[in-house]
Amino acid sequence: MKKNLLILFIILISADVAVSQVRDYELGAQLTDPNRRNYSGAYFDYSDPEAVNINVSVWGFVKFPGRYLIPDYTNIIDLMSFVGGPLDDSNLDEIRIYRVDDNNNEQMFSVNLNDLMWEDELDGKYKNLPQIKPSDILVVPGEPRLYFMDWFSIGLSVFSALISLTILVVTIRDQ
Repeated sequence: MKKNLLILFIILISADVAVSQVRDYELGAQLTDPNRRNYSGAYFDYSDPEAVNINVSVWGFVKFPGRYLIPDYTNIIDLMSFVGGPLDDSNLDEIRIYRVDDNNNEQMFSVNLNDLMWEDELDGKYKNLPQIKPSDILVVPGEPRLYFMDWFSIGLSVFSALISLTILVVTIRDQ
């Protein structure tokens, strides 16, 4: 019995060693893996090695919200491009920049990018877009919108529930 148990133990150990040599992939990423990208906490690096770089945060209805390391010369339009652009649900006429200055005073700037996208002629008012500063927070507000397919799906669900309820009432009444 001890001999059989010892043989079984040796077989199991050798099988585990053989499987571990064949396995190329492990669950999770190794910290030393050169192909590993920095996805921790939605931190994106668009820094320029030859310029001063600043950290800013982008929140709201954009494709990739998070913290960004960007060059100091980046404007709002470039930053909106870095974040993947606004979502369909975003409200581009109320984009806000929150900033805390050196005296710990909070400031808020509003920017209307809707005019930039939909006006036929550009005025001089776009020369006054606020400059992005370190630790700024760009907020793109919005609200979820329902499109035709969403309304159709909701209506079809309600309609099928009413049909099922009607069939149940008719079946109970006929018995």
